[in-house]
Amino acid sequence: MPGKSSKVRIFEDRETACRTLAGELAGLIATVNASGRDAVLGLATGNTPVPLYRELVRLHREEGLSFARVVTFNLDEYLGLPREHPESYWTFMHRQLFDHVDIAPENIHIPAGQPDDVGTHCAEYEQAIRDAGGIDFQLLGIGRTGHIGFNEPGSPRDSRTRRIELDPVTREDAADAFGGLDQVPTHAITMGCGTILEARRLGLLAFGERKAAIVREAIEGPITAEVSASFLQEHPDAAFFLDREAAEQLG
Repeated sequence: MPGKSSKVRIFEDRETACRTLAGELAGLIATVNASGRDAVLGLATGNTPVPLYRELVRLHREEGLSFARVVTFNLDEYLGLPREHPESYWTFMHRQLFDHVDIAPENIHIPAGQPDDVGTHCAEYEQAIRDAGGIDFQLLGIGRTGHIGFNEPGSPRDSRTRRIELDPVTREDAADAFGGLDQVPTHAITMGCGTILEARRLGLLAFGERKAAIVREAIEGPITAEVSASFLQEHPDAAFFLDREAAEQLG
C-alpha cells in the first residue's frame, strides 16, 4: 500500500488520468494567480505526459485557461544537444505545449543542452527556482530504473541540479527515438532529488504494464537512493496517477 504520505490514484486509462490532473492544474493556476503571484510549474518530458499537455492546450483554447502568469521549470535536458535538435527537450516542450498557449518566453526555463559551464549553469538554475518562489507543482514520470528526472540509481536524496551519467537502461529506452543506441547522449543535466522534493506538491504519472514493477517498488518498497521515486513516500503532498495496468502489481 502507499508509503507514509504518498497517495495512489488509479484511473481506467491514461487519458482519464491526464484529464483529471489537467483540471487540477487549471484550478491551481487560478488559485495561485488570485493570490497575487505567478503559478510555478515543474514540467516533465517523454511520452507519458503528452496527453496531459494536449488537455492543457484544449483548456487554453476552449475554456480560457491562461498561462500568462505561469512560470515553468523543466526537470532535465540531454547534455550535448542544441535546442533545435529534434530530440531535445526544448523542442519537445515547445512542440507539445509552449507553442500552443499564451506563456511568456521569459517564463520558460529548461536546462541548457550546451552550457558554457555546466556547474555554473546548474547553480543558476537552482537560483532561478528560488527567485521564482519555489515550485508549486512538480510533474514527474518514472523511468524503468526508478528515476525521477534523470536521477539514476544512487542519486542522493539531497542532490541538486547537476550533470549525471545516464544509466544503460535509460539510454536503451531512448534508442528508437534517436535512431540507435549510439546516437543517444551519455549524459544529461537534471534537477536533483532535493530540488524536486522541495516542490509544494508532486504528481507522478505512470502508465502501462511495463511500468508496473517499478511503480510497485517506488510505492511499496523501501525508501532508497537506488529508486529515486521512492523518496515521494516521504513527501507531504505527493500522488501517483496510474492506469490499471501500471497499478496491477500493487498490494
